[in-house]
Amino acid sequence: MNLPLVLGLLVAAYLIGSIPTALWVGKAFFGLDIREHGSGNSGATNTFRVLGKKPGSFVMAVDVFKGWAATSLAMLMLGQGAILPAQLLYYQLACGVLAVVGHIFPIWAGFRGGKGVATVLGMMLAIAPATVGVCILVFITVLLVSRYVSLSSMTAGLTFALLQLLPAFRPANSLLLWFGFVLAALLIYTHRANIGRLRAGTESRVPMPWDKK
Repeated sequence: MNLPLVLGLLVAAYLIGSIPTALWVGKAFFGLDIREHGSGNSGATNTFRVLGKKPGSFVMAVDVFKGWAATSLAMLMLGQGAILPAQLLYYQLACGVLAVVGHIFPIWAGFRGGKGVATVLGMMLAIAPATVGVCILVFITVLLVSRYVSLSSMTAGLTFALLQLLPAFRPANSLLLWFGFVLAALLIYTHRANIGRLRAGTESRVPMPWDKK
């Protein structure tokens, strides 16, 4: 194992995840700190809510890419002979988790970031694209019906975990199965404030283009 290369890329994964896209877009183009508006969350959903569709779409795309790019660093480790093929999934998960940690606790933004949903999506796209594809359809369906991004995110996360119990989606390495359930639990935990608002009926709904004005 090339330990210096592995450690360097693990640090790079955290730093990639730490890029505070929503915060920088808000300050650079709108002169505001996104964390002081809307839900106070430095993520794509709050960017949509506070800044609009175009900035929100950009932030979401970058945050998804952060997760995908950081997770893909494990392939670079493999290509350089720093790790063995049997170790690939472990380092994919390690890089992806570090990117998500970076998004939630970004070094570039005083360790105050977002909830990591988009970055998790990018991470899992790099590892299990077929399963994630189904989860995206679930997310869209729940969003169209409920108009709640938080509920859609939690449902999609739980779907990812449950899908892997089915033969068609069962991963070769059981570690990914267990990770799916841990991931679902973490998504629910990071949305605990949203759950409170959902129960109280005060959670913000996403407007749709066809809504009457």
